[in-house]
Amino acid sequence: MNRQLFPQNVIAVIWDFDKTLIPGNMQGPLFRKYEIDEASFWAEVDGLENFYLNHGAHRVARDALYLNHILTYVAEGRMPGLSNDLLQELGGEIEFYAGIPDFFEMLRKSIESEPAFAEHQVTIEHYVVSTGLRQMIMGSAIAPYVAEVWACEFAELIAPPGYAEGQEALFSPDREIRQLVYTIDNTTKTRAIFEINKGTNRNPTIDVNSKVAAEDRRVPFQNMIYIADGPSDVPVFSVVGANGGRTYAVYRPGSEVEFEQANRLLEQDRIDSFGEADYTEGSQTSMWVTNAARQIGRRIVRDREAALAERVGLPPRHVDD
Repeated sequence: MNRQLFPQNVIAVIWDFDKTLIPGNMQGPLFRKYEIDEASFWAEVDGLENFYLNHGAHRVARDALYLNHILTYVAEGRMPGLSNDLLQELGGEIEFYAGIPDFFEMLRKSIESEPAFAEHQVTIEHYVVSTGLRQMIMGSAIAPYVAEVWACEFAELIAPPGYAEGQEALFSPDREIRQLVYTIDNTTKTRAIFEINKGTNRNPTIDVNSKVAAEDRRVPFQNMIYIADGPSDVPVFSVVGANGGRTYAVYRPGSEVEFEQANRLLEQDRIDSFGEADYTEGSQTSMWVTNAARQIGRRIVRDREAALAERVGLPPRHVDD
């Protein structure tokens, strides 16, 4: 008997973070903590690529530059005592767009309240895929509502030669972050999407590069909704949209520049629709995402009922002479 690995009844709502769930960059509380001018820091980051190219580098990974610059600030004593615990604490200061995190729970209840969805155990899972800092996201108000977060991570330890024999010496005595151990950029975000698709995040024995039949993937692309803010998200918009998922862009309310950016994505067929980053009940964005989730849910129900009918067969019927 053929058995599916997963029932494929999960709707995955996948969120970018900066300028999607929050108005700016999440690192704001970090700069305020250490009284560092945010604009000056980002200006330094913008100049790092040319700096390294002019000093011997052949290629530079742009999206990782700000992460290494944070480590430089720590090493130079400009961010003393910056630990993962402190990053989580600072994450609690992040301010979200209107309606967040309430919308996460409202959407879940909206899906669970429909009898047909409940019968087929159709559920919502929220994910965050961000080039920002995971510890800050995990300390923020949305952490209790998300199934998993993909973002950049620091470690407070180093692994020198022979580290296996000297475990007690690995940690920084002042618990400061010292190493960059995981990065995600606008292109590798697609890897996270495939991990959700194949179920790697729930079953580590399934490698993200393994060949997995479409019917055996935990969250088919057509069960996904991806929500983000701009051109840097085009790789994920493309993967999700080309495979039958739903895509939506948001812009800061009142920003003509961000409106034009989102509208351009629509004109280029990168997204299905766009709206203001307002997630309060009754807003366009709230209604669009809720409607898209319900459409996906109804299609899941139809597919499951059709599969059941095909396996069980039609019941016997009286035949007239």
